Amino acid sequence: MEPLLHFVGALLALVRLVLAPVRFFRAWRRPEPFLPPLDNPLLTLSATRLAQRIRAKEVTSEAAVQAYVARIRAVNPHLNAVVEERFDAALEEARAVDRELASAPTPADADTHAQRLARERPLLGVPITVKESCSLKGMSHCVGTMRRRGLTAADDGAAVAHLRKAGAIPLCVTTTPELCLGWETNNLVTGITRNPFDLRRTPGGSSGGEAALIGAGASPLGIGSDVAGSIRVPAQCVGIFGHKPSPALVPLAGHYPMSDDPNFLRFLVLGPMCRYAEDLRLGLVAMAGDAASALRLHEEVDVGQLRVFFMESAPATWLSVPTDREIRQRIRRAARYLQEHHKADVRKTDIQDFIDGVEIGGSAFFAMSGIPDLLIDPVNPKNRRNLWLESFKCIIGQSDISPQAMGFTFLQNINLFIPQKRMSYYQQMGKALTAKFVEMLGEDGVFLFPTFPTDANFHNEIFVNIPGVQYLMIFNVLGMPSTHVPLGLNKNGMPIGLQVVAAPNQDRLCLAVAEALEKGFGGWEPPPAAV
Repeated sequence: MEPLLHFVGALLALVRLVLAPVRFFRAWRRPEPFLPPLDNPLLTLSATRLAQRIRAKEVTSEAAVQAYVARIRAVNPHLNAVVEERFDAALEEARAVDRELASAPTPADADTHAQRLARERPLLGVPITVKESCSLKGMSHCVGTMRRRGLTAADDGAAVAHLRKAGAIPLCVTTTPELCLGWETNNLVTGITRNPFDLRRTPGGSSGGEAALIGAGASPLGIGSDVAGSIRVPAQCVGIFGHKPSPALVPLAGHYPMSDDPNFLRFLVLGPMCRYAEDLRLGLVAMAGDAASALRLHEEVDVGQLRVFFMESAPATWLSVPTDREIRQRIRRAARYLQEHHKADVRKTDIQDFIDGVEIGGSAFFAMSGIPDLLIDPVNPKNRRNLWLESFKCIIGQSDISPQAMGFTFLQNINLFIPQKRMSYYQQMGKALTAKFVEMLGEDGVFLFPTFPTDANFHNEIFVNIPGVQYLMIFNVLGMPSTHVPLGLNKNGMPIGLQVVAAPNQDRLCLAVAEALEKGFGGWEPPPAAV
């Protein structure tokens, strides 16, 4: 435990206490619904069902793409989630799919043909969206930073290429914070992205644009990236499913930023985001390509045979952000549901190692090489800006670095208040915690834990709640798969949920529990629509 770090945490706790009445009043005054209703039935189908209907020629790919293009055009003026679209090209690709299916084998062979397509191209004709950090050929790849403004991707990234090979049709690239360095999607290039449930709130980050569109019913499936909660925070903010896979499953080639540090390759993962739990499996298999077979994702999992551990909150310290009461209650209800309806072996646990979760995560993250340093001049790396001067310029709006990215850069340069000589100590703690979790969970255990301790933050509120990311980053450190599962809305009408964690390469357990909890709690709920 680092005294200076916890002193800063105490100051943030004091600020949260002072601002609590303001937050309560803002949350109490719910906004009027602003999104148009979901009036096209194609928009309410899971990607799995939509793909099945396209293969069966019950609906055309063109009709599906047109429906989602219309929905994006209707909601994006409110959300500001799209960086660049390729609607005309997507419609051409959809028509090509329909022509291909129209020339399919005779009816006697139709079933065999459909089965082959389901196996080899399971997303044939299905529209998807792509986080801008995951390169999509010909589309913007600046990732929210002024220094890369106007830069486009020369090729598809590996995961995007796998999705295309599976038949998916990309519609657009979506917003991120600058270089994915933040948990609120706001940058100096595209501006602020808003939550479909409340424009005053963030959809999270860094996969916030994906979350906003998917949560608004404007995308059936998206690709996000997660280095410290960047899939799971947005998934909670808008009430959708998001899966952080085990490391080294989905190829990272084409993602920016990137590092060749082996530890970075353990932290950063790409994964699926969607409204329906069954699409997590579909998206993960497609994104991972041949590597998916190692996870046995198609094996049936009996939830009743699982051991389920749960915690309602991280241990209380000056640095921790307390978990909202309603989130704690939903976690208890979820555990009870798995016990009563599936006869799972459910156990409440108390892992005190989480007391040092911020130190464990920070010491592992900031020890990596290749993390973007925005103070270095990309044209002349020998030139480096002054940290304090650039921070001041950022405060007064005179810097080309966004406030969130500057905050990250500041923490990076002061090493998160952790003395260099203490880094190895916390890194060893991380290794010991990994071994502890692997032993506890084995091949038949899952861990239920808050995804984030609050509902979606109001814009700029993340600065005082930043210690809450310890709930997420710790599982990037441990290299464990984690799935955010929505569990309905709280009293403020905002989505809340939990994350399901399993031992490395036991992703199928997370997905199975997500599907079980979706049946018990209803899964995604569409945002309220304007009349």
